Amino acid sequence: MNLQTIVNSLISDTVTTSLPLFKPELVLCVTIVVLLVTRLFPGLNKIPPFAIALLGGIVALWASLPAGGIADWAKIERQELFTGMLTYDAVTAFIRVFLMAFAVLFIVLARLTGLADREDGQDFYCLAFGSIIGMCIMASANHLLTLFLGVEMASVPSYVLSGVVKGRRRSSEAALKYAVYGAGTAGVMLYGVSLLAGILGSAHLPTMAQQLVEFDIAGKLAEGDQYMQVLVLALGGLMLGVGLAFKLSAVPFHFWCPDVFEGASAEVDGFLSVASKAAALALLVRVGIGFGHVPGETPESVAAAARPTATVQLAAAAADVPPAVRLIADEAPVTDGDAETADAAADTGPLSPVRSFFVQVVGIVSVITCTFGNLAAYGQKNIKRMLAYSTIAHAGYMMMPVAAAVALVGRDQAAAGDAVSSMLLYAAFYLFMNLGAFAIIAFLRNSMQSEQIDDYAGLIGRSPLVALCLTGILVSLVGIPPMAGFIGKFRIFQSLVEAGGPLMMFMLVAAGLNTAISLVYYLRVCKTVCIDSPPDTSRPVALGFFASAYVLALSLPVLAFGILPNSIAQWAQAATAGLFG
Repeated sequence: MNLQTIVNSLISDTVTTSLPLFKPELVLCVTIVVLLVTRLFPGLNKIPPFAIALLGGIVALWASLPAGGIADWAKIERQELFTGMLTYDAVTAFIRVFLMAFAVLFIVLARLTGLADREDGQDFYCLAFGSIIGMCIMASANHLLTLFLGVEMASVPSYVLSGVVKGRRRSSEAALKYAVYGAGTAGVMLYGVSLLAGILGSAHLPTMAQQLVEFDIAGKLAEGDQYMQVLVLALGGLMLGVGLAFKLSAVPFHFWCPDVFEGASAEVDGFLSVASKAAALALLVRVGIGFGHVPGETPESVAAAARPTATVQLAAAAADVPPAVRLIADEAPVTDGDAETADAAADTGPLSPVRSFFVQVVGIVSVITCTFGNLAAYGQKNIKRMLAYSTIAHAGYMMMPVAAAVALVGRDQAAAGDAVSSMLLYAAFYLFMNLGAFAIIAFLRNSMQSEQIDDYAGLIGRSPLVALCLTGILVSLVGIPPMAGFIGKFRIFQSLVEAGGPLMMFMLVAAGLNTAISLVYYLRVCKTVCIDSPPDTSRPVALGFFASAYVLALSLPVLAFGILPNSIAQWAQAATAGLFG
């Protein structure tokens, strides 16, 4: 094949296949260019940047829908874009719709609160759109380089958005902390990427999964003297996980979150807690399935090809094998050598050690994350700081079904898809819950000039609608019926039960206990808002018609989806139907 043939093939693939499926990102790119161009000419700068941004967001949302509408999600076939750098499937489509819908709501919120004024609106919207493009790339990453590119494209504009409030020392401090921590984790993640790509000879996720099959982790551990290669592989995976944990604000890489959330504006906090978390969770699914599943492989085909494997546990128990390798070896496949009696329900595939390592790390981190977030939220007096720890806790909850899905890949791919759909469902509910909470905080900040919980005392008497909406959202975040948060957590718990095993049961118990623990600090705010007497220094609360309508528009779905969740649950389930094709 000569150079001309290669170039023609690349052009054909880009023009006919990749660009038509990359339309939402292209629309946002065009919108950014238009916003910047309007600043160059005296006539065009009279066009409100809000109008351009809103139009671009709506068009991008329309472009993100499948050709046949949302009902056709289950019919979307997996395709690789740009020579395998990105992948397009129903999960990509779902996350894109999620992010574009959030972008439209976020643009309206920034306009209503006055954060994006006419003077700086172009810069603000360009940064937000640039970050969302990076999040879309994260959600569709099919290559380690695009994975890193997506994380950095999503992160760098977020650093600036954190310090967008001028003349405020805490805002500048938040941006600086976020940037410094982000730079450090980016370096660690990039080194992990180089280790993984170097030892496997590829950075393409499906190819890496195939290389892991040929790598034969179980055999190398059984030989005893080649465990160093497995150790390097495990180290690379952990270093890659550092970047993902940073984006998720998972323990122990959560330290930036409370300070940044307190220093940044409430609108930006909503952006970081909803959009950034959803993209990071989608990327975690991509990584878990990318390394733990070979496209086209089924549990039945693995069982049919089962062959005797060495008893790896004995080799891993040797004194000279490091604990990181022993963690992989503990779940390495061991069979009795009779392929005909292989249990199709058991995870005995060649990638089972990789899946086991991923599940144990993500499962343990998720339990620690949600426990720490809930306990640390107790003593907070600033509402944004309290919700920052709440965001950490909810990141832990949403990591649990990802661990369950990867655990189920080798046994029951339909159940694994249901586990991923439970995460998507909870993320969709979380959009309305958390964006609604931060929107209320932003409007109250403008009206009351305070973000302290004690100053919300007696809010029910000053603004009954806002108080009721805030109470409903906080009750939903706890997971109390009939709010949407209850349905989301119930589906997550169901995925843990379906996955089974001691670790999943431990995660289930921990998640249940954490839900009970979270009652204390959420209901404390509800008590302050609805029962406590207002302080003598309290200010009147006047939101205005459009602000009140916006709060109501975000709050009503929290109740409506809790009572009638079937439609959005079916969309989430359809989005994962072909995930393991």
